[in-house]
Amino acid sequence: MTEGSPLSIQDAAARLGVSPHTLRYYDREGLLDVPRASGGERRYSERELSLLRFLLHLRGTGMGMAGLRAYMALVREGEHTAPARRALLVRHEQEVEARLLSLQADLTAIRAKIARYDAHLNCDGTAAAPLQPVPRPAPREASA
Repeated sequence: MTEGSPLSIQDAAARLGVSPHTLRYYDREGLLDVPRASGGERRYSERELSLLRFLLHLRGTGMGMAGLRAYMALVREGEHTAPARRALLVRHEQEVEARLLSLQADLTAIRAKIARYDAHLNCDGTAAAPLQPVPRPAPREASA
């Protein structure tokens, strides 16, 4: 895309690494006001691509559609909403940080369990010592 030449939905989706369906969904959800060509096709400029990249980052970190809509509503209202946008992003950052800490604790537990298995297994994953079968008791004969 040369500066100033907008992209089709297929090209924009490829550039962003998402499907055209995703871009249509974001449009239906009112996240962006994507300009249309005379034939009605969406045409994505660098501005829309930049906004979409950021929305995809927010979505990737778990922000729901309501949060995305709230953020974009503030963007549309203008520069005077910058403090409110910042506050929304700070709250989301705190939620992401809490999830990361929780995931780190989970990862630590998984690594500890793997280390326990490694202590009992050879490098190739086979048991260091074969498990011995448990002897079965001989069947008892019924007394007469």
